[in-house]
Amino acid sequence: MSKIVFFNSYKLKKDVDISEFLLAVENLNENHISKQQGYISFEVFSDNDTWADATTFETMEDAKNFTKVVDKSGTAKKFYSFLNLNSCKSNFYKTEKCFFSSKPN
Repeated sequence: MSKIVFFNSYKLKKDVDISEFLLAVENLNENHISKQQGYISFEVFSDNDTWADATTFETMEDAKNFTKVVDKSGTAKKFYSFLNLNSCKSNFYKTEKCFFSSKPN
């Protein structure tokens, strides 16, 4: 069965402290995202203007259910306070093939 990636891109509000934002991301993952059914991993990306995150789940059902779960810990509210909400885009992607390095670390 293919894994599902819930992919989001967004811009931060002006003058956001990046270290505070990344702490909010870490707290969101630890206190909410990682506790969801089918959770596999969470990654955050940046090109210094646009930010993105990718949450990998075992199934499409798990990924879609995640979007409906209310964060009772309050960490999502803190995370969203850093975002320009008008810039947010979200998509679900099915993993078709994975490739990994065979080089030793």
